[in-house]
Amino acid sequence: MQKVYYLSSCDTCKRVMDEIEIPSSFIKQDIKVQGITEKELDELFNLTDSYEALFSRRAKLYQERNLKDKNLLEEDYKGLILEHYTFLKRPVIVYNDEIFIGSSPKTVAAAKKSIHKN
Repeated sequence: MQKVYYLSSCDTCKRVMDEIEIPSSFIKQDIKVQGITEKELDELFNLTDSYEALFSRRAKLYQERNLKDKNLLEEDYKGLILEHYTFLKRPVIVYNDEIFIGSSPKTVAAAKKSIHKN
């Protein structure tokens, strides 16, 4: 699979996708327009073995709900991501059997190297 989960309104997502030079063959899913399904989330989980790795602690709702004070389990992370798109850390780039989550320089460099093999 070659797919990117992102927010079209997110400047960081745009910057990362431009920097990586995502090929036109990739499926691009704006998660605000087309929310992530449980099946899609489970596919991402199969590549990470962790819903927590896919979870964004930067989401406004994370602070508003005081979730940092709660002991969240994997199923909690899954439920929150399915409940609201902002809980998915982004962008999430799937390239064949590899997954790249977030916008850290290390992640972006690894994704670019894998996709473009240089």
